Amino acid sequence: MEPLDHSERLNLDAAEGWLGLGNEQEARAELAKIPADKQEHPEVLDVWWRVHARSRDWSACERIGSRLIAVLPDSAHGWIQRSYALHEMRRTQEAFDLLRPAWEKFQDIWTIAYNLACYCAQLERLEEARIWLGRAMRVDENAVRRAAADDPDLKPLWEHLGGMPWEAEE
Repeated sequence: MEPLDHSERLNLDAAEGWLGLGNEQEARAELAKIPADKQEHPEVLDVWWRVHARSRDWSACERIGSRLIAVLPDSAHGWIQRSYALHEMRRTQEAFDLLRPAWEKFQDIWTIAYNLACYCAQLERLEEARIWLGRAMRVDENAVRRAAADDPDLKPLWEHLGGMPWEAEE
């Protein structure tokens, strides 16, 4: 993939800046200045995903996640984003089914196993959720503990287990 040129990079940086300031409209305007042939660039797609996520347009986020997988098949990012969007659209089983194969490719990415745990918890497959959470913890225990502390998607698991398993350790 051809890299972004200087002016395209400036537009992308400006879009990210506007998004960081909470101005989705200006972020969209900056992204629209990037030529059509560069709209499929992974960095551009990523910012578009965040713009649509801000407005909770999960259908657009799903499409962008799928494009990211096509453009960068050796990156976990698109897999995670696509399934997150599906989950937000209440298509949690589909989110699980489409993210599950990514674990075979990216076993060093804790977020994949963690999200699979969340999806299983929401699907009331609590033992499976516990197993996925354990896999995520083996990759990055500290990150998982931080993420899980206030994640409502895991609430069914905590209720099933009588609390977070590491609470007894502390």
